[in-house]
Amino acid sequence: MDQQNQTIPEIQDTEAPLDKNVRLLSPTRMVVRRFFRSKLSILGLVMVIGLFLFSFLGPVVYTQWGEIQLDESGKTEYAVSQTTYTVDGVEYTLRQTTEKYLKDNFLAPPSAEHILGTDNEGYDIFVRLMYGGRISLTVSFIAVFLITILGVILGGISGYFGGAVDNVIMRICDVLMCLPGIPILLIISTLLDASGIDAKYRIYLLMIYLTLISWTGTARLVRGQILSLREQEYMVAAEAMGYSIPRKIFKHLVPNVMPQLIVEMSLSLGSMILYEATLSYLNLGVKAPYAAWGTMINIISSNQNILQNHLNVWVPAGVCIVIAVLGFNFVGDGLRDALDPKARR
Repeated sequence: MDQQNQTIPEIQDTEAPLDKNVRLLSPTRMVVRRFFRSKLSILGLVMVIGLFLFSFLGPVVYTQWGEIQLDESGKTEYAVSQTTYTVDGVEYTLRQTTEKYLKDNFLAPPSAEHILGTDNEGYDIFVRLMYGGRISLTVSFIAVFLITILGVILGGISGYFGGAVDNVIMRICDVLMCLPGIPILLIISTLLDASGIDAKYRIYLLMIYLTLISWTGTARLVRGQILSLREQEYMVAAEAMGYSIPRKIFKHLVPNVMPQLIVEMSLSLGSMILYEATLSYLNLGVKAPYAAWGTMINIISSNQNILQNHLNVWVPAGVCIVIAVLGFNFVGDGLRDALDPKARR
């Protein structure tokens, strides 16, 4: 009885109270923290930001030369021509002096006046690098943005509805993926030449064509993700709530695909810059006198002297292309690791 009347000692809670000053990291802050832990991610971000500042703010600060402004600091020479003729047995001599202007700054070496020298036409290379960066970066961002929009819309519709809708959209993707890119671009470029469209805007029209045939990869990515997400519990709840189809697709499904889309976009930017540079190098994109990185490298295709003896003419453009592609790839790799939900560090 005594043992029965013994009271059981009270078990005290030994768990330490939570510190009110401790702040839990939000998912966004965790992603940012993971991203900036990678040295390559930081390096890529610095490279991309540096290119943007160089291309868009550089011409505002460095105004000594323009994109299509020739260096006409040559010397003037006077040529004297003499013509003799006879009128009524009298011989006359006509002397005519003509002024000849020589632009002697072709292929000028780097100097204080021209930081990277001049090309074979007398244009300042440093300034043309800035304007060429504007073209490459702007065109690439517009193309990738439009590709993502088309891919999200068509891939979301395909993955959500399935069936006949899915088959039609996927067969369109198959057809577009079979189209030969370069031959069709050659045909379009010839038509643009015949139509007399300004050379400065031709690259934008060509990139529109690339957008129309390049959304298939994004659409397949979105479709595959939505096929696995549409049977989740929150989608069943959204169905029970009577939400409209656009709301279910673009408010509940697509946001869950955004991490993959962000990585895809960042990696596609590097590929698109290479594509634009290739088009310009093949003389299908931006044409002289306007600048593009590919156009600046195209000079060496017809002039072996520049290729061998004037590295300052074409090497800087190649370096800018390499920096842009590497920068976007580093950022894409960093985002892929930071957005990985299985990452522990």
